[in-house]
Amino acid sequence: MPPFRLVASDIDGTLIRSDGKLSPRTTEILDQLYSRGIPTVLVTGRPVRWLRQLYDQMVEPLPAVCANGAVVYDPDTDEILRAAPLSVDLLLDVTRKLREAVPDITLAVEVENGRSFRYEQRWPLHWDGEHKTVRVVASHEELISVPAVKLLARSASYGPDEFAALVSSTLGGLAEATHSSSSALVEISAAGVTKAAGLAWLCEREGFTAQDVVAFGDMPNDLPLLSWAGRSVAMGNAHPAVREVADEVTLTNDEDGVAVYLEKLFDL
Repeated sequence: MPPFRLVASDIDGTLIRSDGKLSPRTTEILDQLYSRGIPTVLVTGRPVRWLRQLYDQMVEPLPAVCANGAVVYDPDTDEILRAAPLSVDLLLDVTRKLREAVPDITLAVEVENGRSFRYEQRWPLHWDGEHKTVRVVASHEELISVPAVKLLARSASYGPDEFAALVSSTLGGLAEATHSSSSALVEISAAGVTKAAGLAWLCEREGFTAQDVVAFGDMPNDLPLLSWAGRSVAMGNAHPAVREVADEVTLTNDEDGVAVYLEKLFDL
């Protein structure tokens, strides 16, 4: 029997290469795991709407814990199995505290369980034009008018780790704050919502325990997941905090570190 029964992997900086692509080697390994009946779960900060570009590269789409644990998604039925959003009242409280602490802060939200994105005018977009699921808001009141599975905050005044620490200290235990970017971008979820909590819910539903799981990650938003899993593996390109908590370190994402590790672990 294999030593672990479920594989959990972050996407960006972990499963895919820096060009955003799954390598042929990684695609083959995922397909072999599927053929052997060993489930793989994507555990990501990405919203549901960002999964299609990855699924298009796969033989079979994989279930996903999205938005840092706030959403559990079944791609076969396009169903949200579980969602744990920040309420409107919580958004009001959190954003008030952040604006007081960080004068130049810019905010955005993932709404409709991560199928839509709303952002303030100053938020930097990486594409041109508008889309029905992605749009600018006219006011702060509109931004926080509905529950959000993730609140995102940016600042031009801080480095990534410094800004994350400031947001965390500002919010205290009011909400979860983490980051997975090389810029000063912080991702905020409801209290208790982490990648570990989202995957734990799915594992309990499917009959797995933490000890059944081997998990891969590269950034601070992966820390709860790696601390929870039976075996944790940091990428060779991982943030120092991730390398410190992981049981092992594999090659970088551009060297197919996940695939190389799984080949040996499951004798593929």
